[in-house]
Amino acid sequence: MGFVDYSAEGQIGIITINRPKALNALNADVLEDLKAVLEGVDQEAVRCLIITGAGEKSFVAGADIAQMSTLTKAEGEAFGKKGNDIFRALEVFPIPVIAAVNGFALGGGCELAMSCDFRICSDNAMFGQPEVGLGITPGFGGTQRLARLIGPGMAKQLIYSARNIKADEALRIGLVNAVYPQAELMDQAKKIASGIAKNAPIAVRACKKAINEGLEVCMDEAIVIEEKLFGSCFETADQKEGMGAFLEKRKDKNFINR
Repeated sequence: MGFVDYSAEGQIGIITINRPKALNALNADVLEDLKAVLEGVDQEAVRCLIITGAGEKSFVAGADIAQMSTLTKAEGEAFGKKGNDIFRALEVFPIPVIAAVNGFALGGGCELAMSCDFRICSDNAMFGQPEVGLGITPGFGGTQRLARLIGPGMAKQLIYSARNIKADEALRIGLVNAVYPQAELMDQAKKIASGIAKNAPIAVRACKKAINEGLEVCMDEAIVIEEKLFGSCFETADQKEGMGAFLEKRKDKNFINR
């Protein structure tokens, strides 16, 4: 892809937004490239994805303001839908996705990171939704995901003020799970991804589905979702292998995603 690179290291897939001269800003082409990369991931072989940005300065600095500045109302809505459709596809992607945030994650970049299952970041990371300072609202899910992740009060303060926050504050409010020196970020992301990849893929993906879908409904409906996904794991080869290894006191397990 022109602006989005993809590579696989064993069972880990790495997606890199690669437009460093523009601080990896999102435009229509980048979004289309990201969509194409996601559609091309080998879901049989890959067990965890990492998304990051090229260069040392920026994960994704936001949407491309030069491209957005002349949009009409209808074009703005269409651009928002394009971003929302792709970020939602990422959010519900069957395979777990880790955002490894290096540097700026502003506007659309923060929204991209929030569409992942969880976020880790470098110590020079910067998060924010600066849109109201540009006369617009967040358009790729920022008003919705930020409130769900850190609570509506904190989300409203950050969005209304257009204030950027550093890595330590992002950690304090629960926007990220961990902060690492920039030189260590990708190694740590791969370490976490490897820990996920060693577990039964069917079970991990069922957990992602249960959490995502359960959060959208009441508790009575949510536990039914869990029950069905719990039941779906039984009689899989991986369930037999995992429980067999436990009963046989084997540390080595051979999960085959079946």
